[in-house]
Formats: sequence, structure tokens, C-alpha cells
Amino acid sequence: MAAPVNRFKADLKVGKQTIGCWLTQGTGIAAEIAATADFDWLLVDAEHSPNDIPSIITQLQVIAGYSAAALVRPPVGEPVIIKQLLDIGCQTLIVPMVESGEQAEMLVRAMRYPPDGIRGVGGAGARATGFSSHADYLTTANDEMCLVVQLESRAGYYALDEILAVEGVDAVFIGPSDFSANLGHIGNPGAPEVQAAITDSLQRIKAAGKASGIMSLDPVAAKSYLDQGVDFVAVAIDSLTLAKALRSTAAACR
Repeated sequence: MAAPVNRFKADLKVGKQTIGCWLTQGTGIAAEIAATADFDWLLVDAEHSPNDIPSIITQLQVIAGYSAAALVRPPVGEPVIIKQLLDIGCQTLIVPMVESGEQAEMLVRAMRYPPDGIRGVGGAGARATGFSSHADYLTTANDEMCLVVQLESRAGYYALDEILAVEGVDAVFIGPSDFSANLGHIGNPGAPEVQAAITDSLQRIKAAGKASGIMSLDPVAAKSYLDQGVDFVAVAIDSLTLAKALRSTAAACR
């Protein structure tokens, strides 16, 4: 049996536009609630959320019972952490703060077995291999890995063309909050300079034949990005959605 098909990567390949939700609460129950909604994918965030390997694997197991694809954002693009995430069954990583072609090349290699990469071969008892039930996993896993790099800084913006030239980078995801802060407009992603840089980046990503993604919590803006041809848009954050709903309910009942 081969490695499981990466549904998120398959959607990118055929040009299907998708929407997703950021999971930040660190629990299987929260992930399952999100999985009952009509999102194409769910991103388990370990950079700005209280997630670790045990909590991530619980959420991957929960999401697997539903139709949404599961993505993970590691706290940092470090090969040892990447190896652990791949072994617990993650196939798509959104790696934060990628700022050079050299860094992107390292990430590609960290997600692939030799001779194409440096991923350690030790998953016989791991969830990724179906605990050795996927007999052909080692020879098929590389093709199902999906690397999304995050564009979040001025350095990354200046290096975008060299990042896009790296074979094995499947997509570039723009993080408006960090991007605006690094461009000198913290808390104001709508600043003209930031918006111009985002538009320029999206055009260059498309011209390079890569997929693009962005976060936009405003439904009107999210639809605008989809109309522009952005391939995948994060349209919700679970904890923020919960907070807004609870505050709205409390206010309405006062």
C-alpha cells in the first residue's frame, strides 16, 4: 500500500480553490467541531498556539474522520521538528518566516527521504506508515509531501523570486499580520504599501507557476482574493470565532 493521497496537494494540482480554518485551541474537541463545518482544510497551529506533538497527533486523528484535509504549522522550520510532524502523519506543512531560497531548499530536503532529502528513515512504528501497514510508504511518501512557505517579512519579500525558483516549494502563503509589521505598519495590513506588496507578491507567485494562499478573516476581502485567483484562503480562526460569538450573545442578552 502506498502513502495516503494528500488531498490538499491534489486540490492545488488541479487548481481547485479552497477555504480553511486555523486551529489554535489545542484540543481534539475544538478540532472536531471545526471539522463538522464546511471547510476544505484545517490548519493545526503550533507557532502561536499551545500545541505540541501529543496535541497535534490527537487533532490529526480527529480530523481524519471527516472530509477536511489536515495541515500543520510548526513553530519553526527545523528538520528535527519536521521529521516528528511527518512521522505522526502530517503531509502538508505551512512553515513560518521563510526568508531565502537556501532556507526553502533546506525545508524541501527535510520533507523528503534520501536521496532527494534528509528525512530520517525510522517510521516503522509511526502513524505515517500506518504502523507499517503501508508497505510502499518509503518509496511513495516523497510525492505526497506538500511544502507551503510563509511570506511574512521584508527579507522574504526581497528573496521571493529565489524562493519561487526552488523545486519542491508547492505554494507560498502570505501572512498579512507579520508582513505588515515587518514593512513598518504593525496592526495595519490595509496600509497601501502592504497591499501593494501583497498584490505584487501574488502576481509573482502566479507567474512562477506556484500556488498562493493568504489569511483574510473578512468574508468580503476573502472573496476578493479568491476572485483574484488565490488558491487557498484561511477565512477563520477557531478561538477568535468563539470569542466573537460568545461576546455577541452576551451583549444581545443584556
